[in-house]
Amino acid sequence: MRIAMTRGLSLRDWHQQDVPLWRGWMQPGHAWKRLDGPYYPLPDAAALAASEARLVQRIAMSEWPRVRERMVIADADDQFIGEVSRYWQSEETHWLSVGLVLYDPTHWGQGLGQIALQGWCSYLFEAMPVLARLDLRTWSGNEGMMRLATKAGFVEEARFRRARVVDGQYYDGMAYGVLREEWMQRHPGGWATAQTDMVVAA
Repeated sequence: MRIAMTRGLSLRDWHQQDVPLWRGWMQPGHAWKRLDGPYYPLPDAAALAASEARLVQRIAMSEWPRVRERMVIADADDQFIGEVSRYWQSEETHWLSVGLVLYDPTHWGQGLGQIALQGWCSYLFEAMPVLARLDLRTWSGNEGMMRLATKAGFVEEARFRRARVVDGQYYDGMAYGVLREEWMQRHPGGWATAQTDMVVAA
């Protein structure tokens, strides 16, 4: 599956050539990890190898869920530059959260994250009619993600004060949300209007 968006970006299924790039970004010392959940450790070598093996198998077998859980963010040259994801806060009540990371800092501050996030959210609302809302979680030290959430149409719904510790300092946990009707008001044509040239292909 591929979701084509503006400025040559696309969300697509994983390819085998993405795996070494992903593995490289999972190594310590990269700038993205200082912003994307730095209070969570990177996987150790054994966990990383297991995750890689599962990913390689899914690619080889093309074993993707009908509604994708993770997709690659690819640039105009179809190169892996990041990923989007989804996970349940409460599957019983259809309460879903979304995630996004652009690994290379040279891609930050150009609006690419907003394009990818809007495309991903539009896809999920379209593919999962049961959803009444989407969440996005971050922390107060990640000002870029906080700005991205509001630019994309999310509303700050909760601030968990001093809930995160990074480098010995306390930060707030941030929760953003958008309701389906708010998203559709912003994009009345669904994903077709979330990005001007959004096209979905299996």
